[in-house]
Amino acid sequence: MIPDPVRMERPPGLATGFGLEFRRIGRLPPYVFAVIDQLKLELRRAGEDVIDLGFGNPDIPSPPEVVEKLCEAARKPRNHRYSSSRGIPRLRQAICELYERRFGVSLDPETQAITTIGAKEGLCHLMWVLLQPGDSAAVPSPSYPIHIYAPVLAGAEVARVPMGPDEDLFGNLVEAFERSWPRPRVIILSFPHNPTTATADLEFMQRAVDFARENEVLLVHDFAYADLGFDGYEPPSILQVEGADEVAVELYTLTKSFSMAGWRVGFLLGNASVVQALARLKSYLDYGTFQPIQIAAVIAMTETPDYPDVVREVYRARRDALCDGLARAGWEIARPRATMFAWAPIPEPHRALGSLEFATMLTREAKVAVSPGVGFGPGGEGHVRFALVENEHRIAQAVRSIRRVLDLA
Repeated sequence: MIPDPVRMERPPGLATGFGLEFRRIGRLPPYVFAVIDQLKLELRRAGEDVIDLGFGNPDIPSPPEVVEKLCEAARKPRNHRYSSSRGIPRLRQAICELYERRFGVSLDPETQAITTIGAKEGLCHLMWVLLQPGDSAAVPSPSYPIHIYAPVLAGAEVARVPMGPDEDLFGNLVEAFERSWPRPRVIILSFPHNPTTATADLEFMQRAVDFARENEVLLVHDFAYADLGFDGYEPPSILQVEGADEVAVELYTLTKSFSMAGWRVGFLLGNASVVQALARLKSYLDYGTFQPIQIAAVIAMTETPDYPDVVREVYRARRDALCDGLARAGWEIARPRATMFAWAPIPEPHRALGSLEFATMLTREAKVAVSPGVGFGPGGEGHVRFALVENEHRIAQAVRSIRRVLDLA
C-alpha cells in the first residue's frame, strides 16, 4: 500500500529566546545518525578503538595530479577572486566530454551543464526552482535523507514510494503518482541507490522517462555512484534514453568517482530549461566553488580519466571482505552490484531491537559503527547500512568483533 504524502509537524522548542520561531528547519526530524555519532565520540574519548562503517566518508585519496594542480592554481592571485556560479567554461566542457566518452551522451556546455557545490547543494536549490508550498514530489523510500528533505525545505509535500527487493518500484511509483494530490511535479530517483544498493537498467530508465513525458512531470536523477558498478555492471545514465532531454536532469559528482568528497564539485546536466533555471537562481546565491578547485577538477576528468577504475577496485575488494566475513559469521547479506555500501537485514535473533537499537548495540559492544536503516526513512527499518570506508584489514577486524557479539555462526 502506498503511504500518504509526508506531512511533518513542527517539533517543539524551535524558537529563539524571544519567541521568534525558525522557518523550514521545524519540518526536519531529529537526526537519527547523531545518536550513533555521539556514542562513537564518547567511546573514542574513553580510549576505545571504534571502527566507523557508518558515515559514508570516502577515505581513498584524490588523484595526486589533481592535488598538484590545486596547489599550483592556488598560488596564482588571479584565482583568488570571485569565480562564476555556473562554473568556468573549461569545467563545463570537461563534464560534457566525460558524458560523451562514458555514456555516448552529447550535451551543450553552455545550456545543458552547470556546476554545483556538490550534489546536495545542487539538489536543494533545484527544488527551490521546481517546488513551492502546495506542490509535491515523489521519492523512493528508503532514501538518502536529502532526497526526502530537499523538497520539504522547499515547502513541498513528499509522496514516499516503497522500494526494496520484494517491491515493484515502477508499479509503486505509478500508484503513488495517481493517488497523490496534488500530483507530484517532480520524481526523484537515484541509481545505484543509497542506502539499498539497488541498481537499474536502461529499460527501467526508459519506462520512467516515458511515464514522465506522458504525465508532464520532471525526473531528477542523482547519479552519485555512476562509476561504482561491480562484476561487469555499468550503471546507466538516465540521459542515455530516448526523450530524456525533454523531461530529465541528472546530478553527477566527482565525490565518489574521483574520491574528491571535500572538494565539493558536482554538476547538473540535461534539460536545458531546468539547468538554466537553476543557473539563474544560483547567480543570486553564490560565486561557485573556489576557482583553483574548479581548475583542478578539469584535470581530474581530462588527465586522470581512469582513476574511477582504481577507486572501483578498492571498493570491490572491501565489499568482498565484508560480505565474505559476515557470511562466515553467520550473517548472510546480498553482495551489492554497485555503490560503496552494503545494505544488511538485521539478523532474525536481533530483529526485534529495531535498527537504531541494533546499531547502538554494535557500536557499544562490538565497537563497530553502522548506520541505522530508520535514518533513511520508515522503509529502512529492519536494516543497517555498512559504508566501505575502512581498509580490508580493518573490515576483517570489524567482522571478527561483530561475530563475537552476535554469536550467529
